[in-house]
Amino acid sequence: MKRIIGIGILCLCCILKGQTQVVALKSNVLYDASTTFNLGCEVAMTKHWSLDVSGDYNPWKFGSDDKSIKHWLVQPELRYWFHEHYNRSFVGLHGMYIDYNTSGVSLLNVMKSGYDYDGQAYGCGLSYGYHLYMSAHWNVEFTAGLGYIRFKYDKSLPADGSNSVRYKNNYFGPTKVGVSFVYLIR
Repeated sequence: MKRIIGIGILCLCCILKGQTQVVALKSNVLYDASTTFNLGCEVAMTKHWSLDVSGDYNPWKFGSDDKSIKHWLVQPELRYWFHEHYNRSFVGLHGMYIDYNTSGVSLLNVMKSGYDYDGQAYGCGLSYGYHLYMSAHWNVEFTAGLGYIRFKYDKSLPADGSNSVRYKNNYFGPTKVGVSFVYLIR
């Protein structure tokens, strides 16, 4: 959570110092629909390059079945814009760090619903996206990415968390998906 706050402070400092032409604040509505709080900040560095950093946080348990997907995630991405920043298509190189504690749910091809998982993951990938112009300050961003994630976690049965075993797994596949509302600060 401290990292997400730090990202916000960095973006605010860039705005106040006027070091960049355009800063964008964004929220991914796909994550919002899954009850995950998220906020992103993107800073244009040149006409064709920008740095996007997003953070996600989900503290919830679901229902009385002890199902949860508690996690926080930080995902920086360096973007190259084919036309100019915040206009049309881009490609990106993203990294990620995730700290999670899940129970009673199946995720990706790594975690099964009959166990509790407590661990961290890190990875990287390539993405493609498109900004759809709405007005001088509003855009809609569509993005998808593929890549690699390395999971390190303790796996245990829900009734007996004391008998946990340490595991490591690799995942190749989708690492990023989003439909975001973007507010441009000029």
